[in-house]
Amino acid sequence: MAEISRAEGHGALMDKIYRHQRRVYDLTRKYYLLGRDRLIAEMAPGPDAHILEIACGTGRNLDLIGRRYPGRALYGLDISSEMLATARTKLGARALLAEADACDFDAEALFGRARFDRIVHSYSLSMIPDWQGALAEAAGKLAPGGQMHIVDFGDMGGLPGWFDRGMRGWLAKFHVTPRDGLGDVLDAVATVQGLTVEHRTLYRGYAQIGMLKRPA
Repeated sequence: MAEISRAEGHGALMDKIYRHQRRVYDLTRKYYLLGRDRLIAEMAPGPDAHILEIACGTGRNLDLIGRRYPGRALYGLDISSEMLATARTKLGARALLAEADACDFDAEALFGRARFDRIVHSYSLSMIPDWQGALAEAAGKLAPGGQMHIVDFGDMGGLPGWFDRGMRGWLAKFHVTPRDGLGDVLDAVATVQGLTVEHRTLYRGYAQIGMLKRPA
C-alpha cells in the first residue's frame, strides 16, 4: 500500500504542475529539452516495430516518431491524466495511451503486449523519484533485439559553475533533478539484465543520451 500511495501522490503532483502548463508545454520546452530530436533520429526502428514511450507527456515525441517512421505501432504511458488529455487530442487513434506508473506497470494489461522493440525515456527520469526503478522496469520489457533510448539533463560538467547552479535551482522549482549517476545506473541495469549499454554527453554536459540493448 505504501508504494501505491507514493505513486498516487506523484501522479497528483504531476497533474497539479501540468494542469495549465500542458497547454504551452511544447512551445516552451523546445528551447531547453535538447537532444530529443537526435534520440528520435537514432532510433532506426524496423518497419514492424512496436514503440513505447514512458512518461509520454503531451505526445510530442510520439507524434514526431510516427511522422518520421510511419507504419510503426505507437504506445505511450504517463502518470498524469492532465498530460494524457493533451496527448490524446494530439495523437488520436495513431497511438494507444494509458495512465500508469513508470516504476510498476503491466504492459500486457495496458497494451495487449508485454515486450517492445523500442522504448523511450525522454526527459522523464529527472522527474521520477525512483528513476532507477523506472529504468529497470522498462528494460525488462525490451523484446529480443530491442533498444531503450534515453535523453535527459546531464551533469553540466563542461559548463560554467554559475550556469550549473542556476540551472539546477531553476529546475528544482519544477521538481526536476538532473540524474548525474545515469551512466553508472545504466551499467548496473545492463549487468543484471544481460544488456549492452551506450552512454555519452551532449552540449558540454548539458544533456546526456544513452541506450540499452537486449541481444537478439
